[in-house]
Amino acid sequence: MNPIRLNKIWLLIIIVQSIFTYGQKKEVIRVYYLGGQSNMDGFGYNDQLPNSFEKSVENIWIFHGNPVGDNETNGGLGKWNIMQPGHGYGFSADQKGNNLSDRFGLELSFGKRLQELYPNDKIAIIKYSRGGTSIDSLAAGEYGSWEPDYRGTNGLNQYDHFLNTIRSAFSKNDIDSNGIADLFMPSGIIWMQGESDAYYTEEIALRYYPNLRRLLNLIRASLLKDDLPVVIGKISDSGQDTDGKVWNYCELVQHAQEKYVRIDENSEIVRTTANYNYSDAAHYNSEGYIDLGKKMAEAIYNLENQIESKTGYNEFHE
Repeated sequence: MNPIRLNKIWLLIIIVQSIFTYGQKKEVIRVYYLGGQSNMDGFGYNDQLPNSFEKSVENIWIFHGNPVGDNETNGGLGKWNIMQPGHGYGFSADQKGNNLSDRFGLELSFGKRLQELYPNDKIAIIKYSRGGTSIDSLAAGEYGSWEPDYRGTNGLNQYDHFLNTIRSAFSKNDIDSNGIADLFMPSGIIWMQGESDAYYTEEIALRYYPNLRRLLNLIRASLLKDDLPVVIGKISDSGQDTDGKVWNYCELVQHAQEKYVRIDENSEIVRTTANYNYSDAAHYNSEGYIDLGKKMAEAIYNLENQIESKTGYNEFHE
């Protein structure tokens, strides 16, 4: 994606929001972006959810961009809706609305835990992820890559579908239809990805750190906040392969993830993934996704508080 094209997209969004909200009372909403590959998609089963997660959650809204492959043109379509089960593997969306699946991901417990931590705030989650995707284009396989400079058939890949998701989500200025214009305040990035980059070759795995750093910086820029807190989920290996390793270069990508959070002072990593059980060789079970969402929420909450204590500034209380 050309940076000039990116700037034009966000200039248009800012202009549109300004036109529709000028002079109006505004409702501040915390916005979190959830991205990555299949363990961000979520392979938890709705029918295995505890009773407390079975229904929609008030004051938590989600825009889930339609996940598609590279070179497809309908990526990122969707509609704001109240958080509920069905935003896991198999979810799709179009211009008419969302098509929920029988699966869930970490978004359910993430949103619910954030609601407990911020009981007086409205929370919005923007999700775009696609199973099997890599950052490095050489590890894309049939699933796609997040490489920002991707050319391909028509130049569209996962990064472009992410941008379209953000653009579509922010084009709505009253997501709960209460008659009060929304003021979206980007508050964090939650990233669960890296398995595909750990699968193919040592060279690809060794490029993960610079690839991750560049992509997350661009995602921060797309949300107009260069120091936006980032929480990464550390990849793990079930060992369910003949050689005992599903992700052949897992340790290299894990090292890159640890390096990222060691260098970037506004980031944190969730390591409890090493303790989760699996529903298959690549994906956590339902209990794992519930715990992962909680841990991600607590990590981003702690990061936000750390940044506030260092800067003495809280944009939500201005």
